[in-house]
Amino acid sequence: MQIQGLGNVNGAQRVTNAHGPHNARPAPHVRGDSLNIDQLDISPEADLVSRARDLPDVRQERIDSIRAQIEAGTYETEAKLNAALSSLLDEIA
Repeated sequence: MQIQGLGNVNGAQRVTNAHGPHNARPAPHVRGDSLNIDQLDISPEADLVSRARDLPDVRQERIDSIRAQIEAGTYETEAKLNAALSSLLDEIA
């Protein structure tokens, strides 16, 4: 494609406010049962994340104590693991 010359160049056009507020119409009033209400649906995953954020902060001293017990071989009992899992599931559910 070859472009030769300036072609049809016009000056600036006048700016008008054709759609200004004076042309706006108020929204119709809605009465009774036909009122639209916004609704928010939260997925189960998002609900779980929200509840996890509400859990108490980590107690580092408790974690250190349990780690020491695991390293010593004294924490890996079936009863303690089941109790810890039950407690965790109760907090999340």
